[in-house]
Amino acid sequence: MKAVILLSGGLDSSTVLYQAKADGCECHSISFDYQQRHRRELQSALSVANKAGVIQHQVVNFDLRQWGGSALTDDTIALPQERSLDEMSQNIPVTYVPARNTIFLSFALGYAEAIAAERVYIGVNALDYSGYPDCRPDYIQAMQEVFRLGTKQGREGKPINIVTPLINLKKTEIIQLGNQLGVPWQLTWSCYAGGDIACGVCDSCRLRLAAFAELKLKDPLPYLGIKS
Repeated sequence: MKAVILLSGGLDSSTVLYQAKADGCECHSISFDYQQRHRRELQSALSVANKAGVIQHQVVNFDLRQWGGSALTDDTIALPQERSLDEMSQNIPVTYVPARNTIFLSFALGYAEAIAAERVYIGVNALDYSGYPDCRPDYIQAMQEVFRLGTKQGREGKPINIVTPLINLKKTEIIQLGNQLGVPWQLTWSCYAGGDIACGVCDSCRLRLAAFAELKLKDPLPYLGIKS
């Protein structure tokens, strides 16, 4: 079975890639350089793709800074730092990028149909504290209908399926799954801050660190101000 995997290089998407491998898929990964603050993640995406032995790794380039609207695409919007997990869960955060997963899935759908893939894997997670609207089950269900109605494959009765292995997992459960699958955490990247060393204080770093700590495991990535 042929699959396209959306791969950011982060903890979740890397686990999804390894899950697709475990599912027996021929894996083609796709990443996006949308001029995000944390473009460092693209290095990790390439490293993880190479380690996993994907058939091909694609990087699609476009510029979401043209309209901003997110702390990840507009440097005038401050990146949240040092927030508690409770604070993160209150509202959709400023790190939400308008319509990002719709854009990503559209590219992935075009790629998948062009290579006659049967599946598109994406690491959305409805239980994450971020609460992004385009990571929820009803959104994925709606996009699945778009995949069916908007493609030749779909109209001919062979729709490309969106696969979301992590959608109902806690971050700790994702790490446990990744450990079972052999995900190389040392190659992954979660930080939003944009430096060459993970900041340890943005929402994404804190969620990741908290999950490793809850499992009494050490995150192999170095962090600013945190002794190894």
